[in-house]
Amino acid sequence: MPPGVTPNQPASYGARWAALKNIPAFLRMVWRASPGLMLVMMALRLVRAVMPISMLWIGKLIIDEVVRLIALEGRPEALADWWQTGLAGPLAGLVAVELGLALISDLLGRGVSYTNSLLQERLVISLSIRVMDHAAELDLEDFEDATFQDKLDRARRQTVGNIPLLNQVMGLLQDLVTVASFAAGLILYNPWLVVLLLIALIPAFLGETHFNALTYAMNYRRTAERRERDYLRMVGASAESAKEVKIFALNRFLRDRYLDLAQRFYDENRGILRRQLLWMAVLTALGTLSYYGAYLWIIGATLTAVLTLGDLTFLSGSFLRLRGLLEGVLSSFSSMASQALYLDDLFDFFEERPEIASPPNPLPVPDPVRQGFIFEDVGFRYPNAERWAVRNLSFTLHAGETLALVGENGAGKTTLVKLLARLYDPDEGRILLDGRDLRDYDLDQLRAAMGVIFQDFVRYSMSAGDNIAVGRISARDDQPRIEAAAHQSGADEVIGRLPAGYRQMVGKRFARGVDLSGGEWQKLAIARAYMRDAQVLILDEPTAALDARSEFEVFQRFKDLSEGKTSVLISHRFSSVRMADRILVLERGRVEASGTHEELLAQAGRYRDLFELQAAGYR
Repeated sequence: MPPGVTPNQPASYGARWAALKNIPAFLRMVWRASPGLMLVMMALRLVRAVMPISMLWIGKLIIDEVVRLIALEGRPEALADWWQTGLAGPLAGLVAVELGLALISDLLGRGVSYTNSLLQERLVISLSIRVMDHAAELDLEDFEDATFQDKLDRARRQTVGNIPLLNQVMGLLQDLVTVASFAAGLILYNPWLVVLLLIALIPAFLGETHFNALTYAMNYRRTAERRERDYLRMVGASAESAKEVKIFALNRFLRDRYLDLAQRFYDENRGILRRQLLWMAVLTALGTLSYYGAYLWIIGATLTAVLTLGDLTFLSGSFLRLRGLLEGVLSSFSSMASQALYLDDLFDFFEERPEIASPPNPLPVPDPVRQGFIFEDVGFRYPNAERWAVRNLSFTLHAGETLALVGENGAGKTTLVKLLARLYDPDEGRILLDGRDLRDYDLDQLRAAMGVIFQDFVRYSMSAGDNIAVGRISARDDQPRIEAAAHQSGADEVIGRLPAGYRQMVGKRFARGVDLSGGEWQKLAIARAYMRDAQVLILDEPTAALDARSEFEVFQRFKDLSEGKTSVLISHRFSSVRMADRILVLERGRVEASGTHEELLAQAGRYRDLFELQAAGYR
């Protein structure tokens, strides 16, 4: 991207304020999160909004009453006499009312804080679940795209911790009611006081809006760098990378790279804050001058007996409070515009739609599969890649057959599996299941019919039992099924050595977690495939981290358990693939050869060359 060009960066005040269109949608999200808490919050803030003007008016009445009583001729000298004559009764009543209002105001403040905290939590939970659910619907292609990762990162940041916009919107509504009450009081005395105040505050408001937009633009432009900065901070101090950081002495490299990115953020942010400091100091001074101009008028009107001493107190207090409130309201509007820009990121994420989905009237997946899968001249290229991952790929995976895929790295083995599970759709050709295009079937049913364990399986920081149960999470409470899957993969021996057995937390991320070796993790992952008990079983390099004995045991079990199932096995070890009914040799995304282990060894070609090369290492 050319220097200075920022995608979708707001370029004008109109564009910045257009983001306020997100506020109604945001309030609907708050309502969905907790209607009851939102109603309580609005009621509390509405009552609290009229408390300042009420207390100030009672204060005016108290002062006027005190002035009246002082001016009485023959007024009592002793305090007790004031009570005995009853002259202090109205004054005492006014003080009691003011005290009651003060106590109620304190309680309302606590109530607002309590309700706001609960509503924040409910909103964060609601939005987090919505982001997780929506992310689950999107294509694998999206997650492998850096631009989408930036968008996801910006969306996720709107669901973490406190969401400023909620408090800003609710606070703004409360302040607007309070402003209206104070403005009404000022207008009764002199409408020009309000006009003068507004004219003085508008420049500060526009300045605040401008600098908030600059901050948003900086954060938007540097999303990718921020993700890299956060990644470096995580890699530089995490259990997963600690060994290599120490062995390769990477600390200084990671620290310096992090510092370079962090310093860029700091320098640009400091420049914005410095300009904001200078301009806002000048613009804010206008508000101060306007306040003292109005204050002089109020004093003059009091000296000429146009206003009472109580009026003086009420008006000066109202003007001072109104000035602060209007500054807060205008600043809140500006901040809301800024936060609403961030909501664009959240809503943009929710507008992402998957390309891979079930058709309008999907076919049910056959159970059992009768014919199998047919790849007809299939071609696929990863987004933004120049080279085809597979092309002109044609073969048949028969129902009940165990098919092994062999080839060098980049030959297209894992890509073929992703296409089979509809994590991607072909760019050319088609894949048939029992004679119908794979895209005609219900997507959820199709994936439920497959048990796939990739080489880069996830090591969940959960209990050992849950690490197996994720293979069929709906059966998480079926302990006999979990234990049977563990036995089939050999993971039961691993779990038997854990202090808490199947309930033991594994991984070092959380307290009391027990870390496992690579081979032990792999046995848990393989157990997931057996837990799934799917029609189609796919293992992508399932024994890469196992020793020779464990590998032999895994494949003996696999051979027994795959009887009657359609299975695909990817492995670089020829001792493993020889058990397959048929072997496909892939090269540059095409089928180079096909046959049994014996048939492929009997003919010159890549399979025999690779087998002899690997066998030589054992001689």
